[in-house]
Amino acid sequence: MPPADATSKTRFLVLHDYGMGGAWWWVHARSEQEVLETFADVEVVHTETTRAEAEAWDLDEADVDGPTTPPGLAEARAERDAQRGLPGFGALAGRDLLYLSRRWDEDENDDDPIVHLMEVGPDGRRLRQVELTVDGAAFRSTSEDWSFNPPCVERYDPAWVPFVIDREEFEARWARAVHDPNRWD
Repeated sequence: MPPADATSKTRFLVLHDYGMGGAWWWVHARSEQEVLETFADVEVVHTETTRAEAEAWDLDEADVDGPTTPPGLAEARAERDAQRGLPGFGALAGRDLLYLSRRWDEDENDDDPIVHLMEVGPDGRRLRQVELTVDGAAFRSTSEDWSFNPPCVERYDPAWVPFVIDREEFEARWARAVHDPNRWD
């Protein structure tokens, strides 16, 4: 007889999207939320066409309660386990839109840091972005401007909590920013 919780599990198609590719698995869990709370930097794929195609991919399968996890997914579990006890864990989960402001330097010695203000959808992907340069310029862009748009914000990761801003601040910067379609070529 199977364990009582085994009958209540569903098979989810799970992706770690790293921009130019991704790692895929089938994960058995009680809910999508359980998948996201158990593994860092993954998303659950719902598109029926993709799910149907994935049936032929010979993907590794894992159970959220299982003693072993396939490579890649094991690291995602370890990362999530490390985050779980930190203040702010899961604080951003369940929100439709997030607005964030974060300074990104191309490298540690970058004299021209850029502050990115981002509007992020429920899947962790950017919807709109404003780049504030050190000289005071502000450039806006949308997903149509970017060649790749993998998830960049992991909503259970407490590291993102300090970067949250309110929608009004984002919208004010968006309204003053200019669009330069050649900037993202």
